[in-house]
Amino acid sequence: MNIIRAENIAKTFGDVNALRSLSLSVEEGELFGLVGPDGAGKTTCIRILTSIMETTSGDAWVNGFHVGREPEQVKEQIGYMCQKFALYPDLTVQENLDFYANLYGIPTSMRATRYTEVLSFSNLHPFRNRQSAFLSGGMKQKLALACALVHTPRILFLDEPTNGVDPISRRDFWRILTQLRAQGVTLFVSTAYLDEAERCSRIGLFHEGRLLATGTPDELRKLMEGTLLEIRTRHAREAMGRLKQVFPPESVTLFGDRIHLATENPEMTRVLLDRILPHEQFELQNIRTIQPSLEDVFVSIISAR
Repeated sequence: MNIIRAENIAKTFGDVNALRSLSLSVEEGELFGLVGPDGAGKTTCIRILTSIMETTSGDAWVNGFHVGREPEQVKEQIGYMCQKFALYPDLTVQENLDFYANLYGIPTSMRATRYTEVLSFSNLHPFRNRQSAFLSGGMKQKLALACALVHTPRILFLDEPTNGVDPISRRDFWRILTQLRAQGVTLFVSTAYLDEAERCSRIGLFHEGRLLATGTPDELRKLMEGTLLEIRTRHAREAMGRLKQVFPPESVTLFGDRIHLATENPEMTRVLLDRILPHEQFELQNIRTIQPSLEDVFVSIISAR
């Protein structure tokens, strides 16, 4: 069952096309990742799907309710966590939870149980009397998530929830999301981190307001044609510049201290590399065939447009 569905959504701000005929669907119980760089239109997409913003054209439904014509019914179905910490810094963790429980009209008799649940999985129980202004960045994100879940929504929208969060907190946050999915919550997450996208059940690659491709991580890797070589050499950045003079520039990318080179003829490419990268200057250390990462796939799809 499609619990989220968008058909030909467009959104313009003056002369800027933030979304361009966007169509997508998310199945109930999925952890769907909308992946793209800053400025791609991810936040605009989420604001439309959560009935915060109107479309310029097109339609969308969340759990059967039209986001434009039935916004109140949509908001009853969802939890929403925006990109920046938006809770009250002068209130404690508990007071923020109380505020959202009041906002959603949660009966007093149900609150103690629900508070215990959201504080336990977020590990915030020891800090329930601390003002949120004095929480770490990762703990603030967990509090925002706990408040978004206090009314037990069926669908949770998260807009770049780990942006600016340290690696350990990012790991903990995704552990929580995995637990929520196991409980039957549908998750729609936007992120600019392609390594995070690997954790999603299905991914939409998003660029300049357009959905370029959707599928599981394994399905998307198959979209990349040819063979991907990983090259280890001294002076990797200078070596990359030399390779871009010989091979199509979009086929050569730098990943840390290693070069990725996409090629249709790996054996001939290996022979050429010995000539292009002289040992006395670049010290060619190793060449091996690797499986493409989602970043490799994303770069290749954008380059082919």
